[in-house]
Amino acid sequence: MIAKTFRFSRAVRLLALSTLLLLAAGAASSQRTLIHAGRMIDGASTTVFDRKTVIIEDGRIQSIVDGYARGASGDTVIDLKYSTVMPGLFDLHVHLSGETSPNAMIERMTSNPADTTIRATLYAAKTLRAGFTTVRDLGGETQVVIALRNAIDQGLIEGPKIYAATASLASTGGHGDPTNGLPVRLRTDPGPEDGIVNSVEDARKAVRQRYKEGADTIKITATGGVLSMAKSGENPQFTVAEIEEIVRTAKDYNFIVAAHAHGTEGMKRAVLGGVTTIEHGTYMTEEVMELMKERGTYYVPTISAGRFVAEKAKIDGYFPPIIRPKAAAIGPVIDETFADAYRAGVKIAFGTDCGVCPHGSNGSEFRYMVEGGMPPMAAIQSATKTASEVLGLEGQVGTLEAGKFADIVAVPGNPIEDISLMERVSFVMKGGKVITE
Repeated sequence: MIAKTFRFSRAVRLLALSTLLLLAAGAASSQRTLIHAGRMIDGASTTVFDRKTVIIEDGRIQSIVDGYARGASGDTVIDLKYSTVMPGLFDLHVHLSGETSPNAMIERMTSNPADTTIRATLYAAKTLRAGFTTVRDLGGETQVVIALRNAIDQGLIEGPKIYAATASLASTGGHGDPTNGLPVRLRTDPGPEDGIVNSVEDARKAVRQRYKEGADTIKITATGGVLSMAKSGENPQFTVAEIEEIVRTAKDYNFIVAAHAHGTEGMKRAVLGGVTTIEHGTYMTEEVMELMKERGTYYVPTISAGRFVAEKAKIDGYFPPIIRPKAAAIGPVIDETFADAYRAGVKIAFGTDCGVCPHGSNGSEFRYMVEGGMPPMAAIQSATKTASEVLGLEGQVGTLEAGKFADIVAVPGNPIEDISLMERVSFVMKGGKVITE
């Protein structure tokens, strides 16, 4: 009887201890973060709301209530009463594995992947602290970008959520040909494994290779480019059939396709081929605009990069001679194209091409868009709600709504009255974790 009583008492004690541990775990998990927002842009509407509380739990928005709610014991309260709170921002066109400089060509030959990776971690942190919690990386050193994305996802380093294209798909001698500009003794004949496409069969294999590498999305260079060591910045470099096969194969892997395109014909082929976004769109015509509206194709303007290269083209020696005239000619036209496309009703999503322009300067794109005629609220929504729709993430991020991930940023003051405030992000939260305040 004594032994049985001892066993029962021990069981009771273990049960009590287990209950206490469960209660403690429950108490810990119920701790919340409350953000007191003086103003709030939710991304879903065009209203600027006053005096709201965003309640966050387990990395997601639990609810949004009127006024400044009082926190319970153990809650964290963040005072942003003099700020405007909004969803974390998207930049749909960055290159985190590099940054343009007069030494870029030399560094391409002298840098090791480890050197590039260390710099990329710095660029990623700058991007996140500028308020951009999600980015689409449209071409870079594959191993570097994939390692960077994975390290961020694992919480090892600081940076935005990355949707990586790895190597761009190009044709031989095209904008994305990795052997352009190399001396003859170093040139090879790259193929689909390297992203080079010269047939429908190549197109299929090149997409599958990106899947094998761990890509999240596909980028093609439908025309020549400004910074490639090649004469033309606008000639078409894919057939419609090749683009159609890229898009068809990409759908098998749940990839969308972005098309770098400056010239009109290459842009038209890309839209007819079914791409999701046109990047840059420099010489976009009314015909192309109407075709994009008909097909639902988004335009990612990258005004920042256009202005940057045009300015640097004025400096002797900044760009090699083959690049300088392209940079001088193409840059200024992007401003005009953006204004025309907005007036025409083309769907516009936010992207800067940072890596061409300095990382961390992403917010200047808002100012350029407003200068081009887009209202401040529309510019902000292009980097929140619209951008999330491009990536198919509208159910997870892009607006401040209950159930969505707590990717949240804030600026001091009211960006609807002064859009330059978007270049001075003062608070960043990613997945419920405060990055800077």
